[in-house]
Amino acid sequence: MRAHTAVVALGLSLAIGLPLPTWAAGDADCGTVNMSDPGWSDIAATNAVAGLLLEGLGYRQQVQNLSVALAYQGLKTGQLDVFLGNWMPAQRPVIEKYTRDGAVKVLGANLNSAKFTLAVPDYVAQGGVKDFADLAKYADRFDHKIYGIAPGAPANQNIKSMLDKQDFNLGGWSLVESSESGMLAQVARAVGKQQWIVFLGWEPHAMNTHYKLTYLSGGDRYFGPNYGSATVNTVTRRDFAAQCPNTGRLFTQLTFSVDLENRIIKRVLDDKQTPAQAAAAELKLHPGPLDRWLDGVTTREGQPGLAAVRRSLKL
Repeated sequence: MRAHTAVVALGLSLAIGLPLPTWAAGDADCGTVNMSDPGWSDIAATNAVAGLLLEGLGYRQQVQNLSVALAYQGLKTGQLDVFLGNWMPAQRPVIEKYTRDGAVKVLGANLNSAKFTLAVPDYVAQGGVKDFADLAKYADRFDHKIYGIAPGAPANQNIKSMLDKQDFNLGGWSLVESSESGMLAQVARAVGKQQWIVFLGWEPHAMNTHYKLTYLSGGDRYFGPNYGSATVNTVTRRDFAAQCPNTGRLFTQLTFSVDLENRIIKRVLDDKQTPAQAAAAELKLHPGPLDRWLDGVTTREGQPGLAAVRRSLKL
C-alpha cells in the first residue's frame, strides 16, 4: 500500500508541480534507481532485466507508471533517474525541448532495428492495403478509424497531426486512443472475424508472433524511413552518470536485442509470467550478454559485479 501511495504521489507532483516528496529524492549513495514505465510491454521487459541486474549488484529499483511526457518531466526535475523507452524518431517532438538545454541526457541506444508504424493484418494487405496512401480507398472497410495506444503517446500525436492535415486523403478519419492491451484486444477481435483494421504496430512485441502482420510503407514523414525503423535510447536525468558512475556505466552498457525482448514479452503475455520471472528465465537460458553488460561494473560494496549477478540468478 505504501509503495502504491508513493507512485500516486510522484504522478501528482509531476502533473501539478508540487514539491518533490522526500521518498523520491535520489539516494546520496545512489542506492535506489528510479525508473519509469509508460505501460508498454517492451519497457516492462527491459525494466525487468535492469531490475534483476540492480538487485544482484545490491541496488534497489523503483519503477513508476508514468506517461512518456511525465517521464521526461521527472528526469528534468530529478525525480526519476533512468528511462529505457526513448523511441526515436517518434518521440523527437517530445524529447527535443529537454535535450536542447541539457535537462535530459541520452546515454545511447539500447535497441537498434526496432520497428514502429501503422500495421494491418496480412489479409488486409492482400486485399490491397500496403501503403499509407492505400488507406483512403478502403475507408469504409476501416470504418474511418485508426487504432492507437494511450492518450498523450507521441505516436498518437503523430497520427493526429496526419489526420488534422488530411494527409493521404484521410479527412474524416479518427484516432481511437486506448491502452496497449485495449488496442490489441480490438486487433484480436478483428482478426478473429477477418475484419479490416489498421493500428499502431511495433517490434519487439509478441503481436508479431500472434498475428501475421504487414507494416505499411509511405509513413516516413511521421514514423521515419524503412517502415518506421526505430532506435530505442536510454535517457537519464542530467547528472545521473556523473553522480552515480557505477550504475551509469551499467546503463551505458545495457543493450538489448529484438529477439531477447520478444522472448520475454511472449512469456509474459502467453505464459502469464511476471516480467521479472520472464527476464530471469531468459537470462538463465541465455546468460551471454551478462559479460558485456557488467564489464567493469561492481556491486554497491565494490565487489566484482558479474560474479554477484550470476550468484543472484543462480547461474
